[in-house]
Amino acid sequence: MYTDGIWFKDDQGRSLILRGANLSGSTKVPFSPNGATYNRDGFYDHRNVSFVGRPFPLEQADEHFRRLRAWGLTFLRFLITWEAIEHAGPGQYDENYLDYLYAIIKKAADYDISVFIDPHQDVWSRWTGGDGAPGWTLEAVGMDISKIAVTGAAITHQTHGDPFPRMIWPTNYEKLGAGTMFTLFFAGNDFAPATKIDGIPAQEYLQSHYINAIRQAALRLKDLPNVVGYDSLNEPGGGFIGANDLSSHGLSLLAMGASPTPYQAMLLGAGYPQEVDILQMGFNGAEATGKQTLNAQGERVWRDGYDCIWKQNGVWTDEGGSPRLLRPDYFAHKDGRQVNLAEDYLKPFIKRFAAAIRQIHPSALLFIEGVPGGAHPHWSVDDAPQAVNATHWYDVLTLVSKQFNPEFTIDWSTKQPVTGKEAVIQAFTDQLSHLKQMSSDQMGGIPTIIGEFGIPFDLDEKRAYQSGDFSVHTQALDYYYDAMDANLLNCTIWNYTPDNSNERGDLWNDEDLSIFSSDQQDSDDINAGGRGLPAIVRPYTHKAAGEPLRMAFELSTKTFEFEFRHDPNVNAPTEIFIPDYQYPQGCTVEVSDGTYHIEGNLLRFEHTTTQKTHWVRITPKTA
Repeated sequence: MYTDGIWFKDDQGRSLILRGANLSGSTKVPFSPNGATYNRDGFYDHRNVSFVGRPFPLEQADEHFRRLRAWGLTFLRFLITWEAIEHAGPGQYDENYLDYLYAIIKKAADYDISVFIDPHQDVWSRWTGGDGAPGWTLEAVGMDISKIAVTGAAITHQTHGDPFPRMIWPTNYEKLGAGTMFTLFFAGNDFAPATKIDGIPAQEYLQSHYINAIRQAALRLKDLPNVVGYDSLNEPGGGFIGANDLSSHGLSLLAMGASPTPYQAMLLGAGYPQEVDILQMGFNGAEATGKQTLNAQGERVWRDGYDCIWKQNGVWTDEGGSPRLLRPDYFAHKDGRQVNLAEDYLKPFIKRFAAAIRQIHPSALLFIEGVPGGAHPHWSVDDAPQAVNATHWYDVLTLVSKQFNPEFTIDWSTKQPVTGKEAVIQAFTDQLSHLKQMSSDQMGGIPTIIGEFGIPFDLDEKRAYQSGDFSVHTQALDYYYDAMDANLLNCTIWNYTPDNSNERGDLWNDEDLSIFSSDQQDSDDINAGGRGLPAIVRPYTHKAAGEPLRMAFELSTKTFEFEFRHDPNVNAPTEIFIPDYQYPQGCTVEVSDGTYHIEGNLLRFEHTTTQKTHWVRITPKTA
């Protein structure tokens, strides 16, 4: 597989449309001991864990890959974490996990399933409310991970307990734990020059360990033909980089709960109690609804012998006994100019990562992500060729409220309401079109894959789990996939979690977006356990002998249509996935010209060369 302009291409020059899933949500936490975020036991024993068994034990691989194959989800965003590889300590790699990783992905090849590797993280680590980095990274900069929660440096499910406020975990990006670590990781040289780890500048220490850990995976996987590339880093955070006023809130749309400003976060970590705003989300940003005192006992997040990194680097001081902020815009400027997170820090890291991986796997595609909802680097072939815009998209209103209204959404670019079914569908289509256009406008005209999108299946207080009626989820997902089809987009839905349960969801922060759950599995049928399948398991053109022009599937009539302009240099047929799920009695096929034949779930269309454009129409077979 390679890239050619905005398209992925196969070795016969056919344009590819890739459809798949993220595997899996529970990969964020250790398999043994049980690292599910609701379970506090062993939370701080971070070096003695194993991710062997994520996404599933090897003996279960056939079952899950067979199901994914039957659903047409043959391109997987395969999650790994830095912690899974290097949890035991700096430079100590888990060889058992790497062996397991090789075996699982090799098994996927038996089902003609391709993968790109996603080194996943959310808000830096499990101890800062997410996943990704090993616990020792926090200790290396001087943090006591057992004091992170009490000092307000993060909110974690393990320490907060149930019920865990929904979608509160992203607020950790702006708290001291993740804010400090991301600032050091991307821009420690500029903003923390006094901070070194084992004599090495913090930025170099953290980046080199991360990259070397992912290189261990690349060394294991480089000869597997179904590994097509690597994501640089899932949803990177910018930390405090670019903050114009450390005494003010960032006012993120996802701000909620007790929320210190960055300066308050620094003081909290240093043992100074703070009265902070309680925020709630609004259409126009965060709104303060009250106050709460944090760290009333004056605990310090910094270990004995360490002081606040930002105090050491001149951001604030407490000389004389009273803390004061010295440089409110410390992270906004460098050498007299405004800093640019994407161009100054994220882009150099991605280029370094790409070079390191391609030393091992020269043909690997590079999947690039920007900061969610924010900075995204410009790109060109001179930066690194064979790159892909791997941005994410969610129906934010449904994700946060856990309710879906087919007649209403918000246009987040204008903060204006959108009403009416057709207008809502068009709004989703336009949002995705904008993300695809970004690949052309600022990334040199490269392919786009929506690396994540999906829906919470615990909508409406988990009503579907009692009723068995997932029609609301199906309707929403049909909207999303219709918008993907309208934009001829590649996409991997979030997510397929083999050990999902109705009670505990994807085992991480009470999220429940898995399209499969054994709790819905009531038979041995391949589709049993699936959620929202009528919208997800749909026909699509996987390989087109030319340029795709239009693709659409009408769920109510199960009518699929595809149109393309043929490439005279391509001699291989166009291939369309036809799921048994939608056509259990078979299908009727109409074509503009040429011939076709069906083998299993695959329709192969041999077009003629007497016309430039061609079409295929598929409908259910009638009795």
